[in-house]
Amino acid sequence: MSFKVVHKDKNSKARLGLLNTKRGIIQTPVFMPVGTQATVKAISPAALEEMGAEIILGNAYHLYLRPGTDLIKKADGLHKFMNWHAPILTDSGGYQVFSLSILRKVTDKGVKFQSHIDGSTHFIGPKECLEIQDILGSDICMVLDECAPYPCEYENAKIAMKRTLDWAKISAKVKLNSGNKVFGIVQGSTYQDLRQECAKELVNMDFDGYAIGGVSVGEPPELIYKTVEYTLPLLPDCKPKYIMGMGTPEDILESISFGADMFDCIIPTRYGRTANAFTSQGKLNLRNARFTQDLTPVDPECSCYLCKNFTRAYVRHLFYANEMLGPQLLSIHNVHFYINLIKQVRVAITANEFIEFKKSFLEKYKYSKKEK
Repeated sequence: MSFKVVHKDKNSKARLGLLNTKRGIIQTPVFMPVGTQATVKAISPAALEEMGAEIILGNAYHLYLRPGTDLIKKADGLHKFMNWHAPILTDSGGYQVFSLSILRKVTDKGVKFQSHIDGSTHFIGPKECLEIQDILGSDICMVLDECAPYPCEYENAKIAMKRTLDWAKISAKVKLNSGNKVFGIVQGSTYQDLRQECAKELVNMDFDGYAIGGVSVGEPPELIYKTVEYTLPLLPDCKPKYIMGMGTPEDILESISFGADMFDCIIPTRYGRTANAFTSQGKLNLRNARFTQDLTPVDPECSCYLCKNFTRAYVRHLFYANEMLGPQLLSIHNVHFYINLIKQVRVAITANEFIEFKKSFLEKYKYSKKEK
């Protein structure tokens, strides 16, 4: 079996699992740093390995356009091209096609679009999408889907959901190299009946795992949580459950309590590049004047390279001096914070204390934010 649930928390739906891929076993819950263009921004593969990253993301849309599949194939795959030896999950790029393309035309066969880089014309359908990911050598491939925006009228959300299902049926028949796993994606915007229909059809196709897409695209948190909580039980417990593009520490903990296994988000590195640090005492903006002479670690409870060697005052200085090291150090710290949070979650689930851990963490995290 490629995925096995090894323990369930007795007081919540939180669970521990093992996802077996051709490049190693991934412990779940897991946070996957985002390496959209064959790099996790500002962080070297060696640093990711050192902090315990088990899997990272790439993006088929971006890598297809630049540097292109010919070069990556010549380099013997994405892993060797970027010198990353652990598993890689590649997003299909469906969201990017719809959000970044200069012009696009969506049909039942796929999407014809113009590159946001040079305006060149391309076509990607469900078959082509998986073939691109196969060339990349992805360990986990995502099917092509249509992500409805928020807010979205019911009929438009229904059209996007139906098209996602049609593309999934084609994807389920595509033959990939041995060992590649393919995940289906549940769409349906905020409409529960559409989510239910989509999940039911996808489960019948028997994908290797399932993702909830189209969340955290502008909705308020309470609506995100409602959608996630409703949709997760519709998916089989014997398969990994992935929430795409999720999110803040609060989002991740809430989703784990509903039974989610896998998460990715650009927030840790994006915030790191803007002088914002995630800490056990809440989020800090290190550009603030109060840190000018603060010679304490960014997070006294953190053991990352930044917190063991530098101070808040030093990081603030780097940003005001426009030195590249500032964004690098904070990106390393933030990704380490996320990965370490998940490690703590696993320990809590093992002890059947996830609810207590979540409450304690959020009380401290949110109280500190309120105080600031």
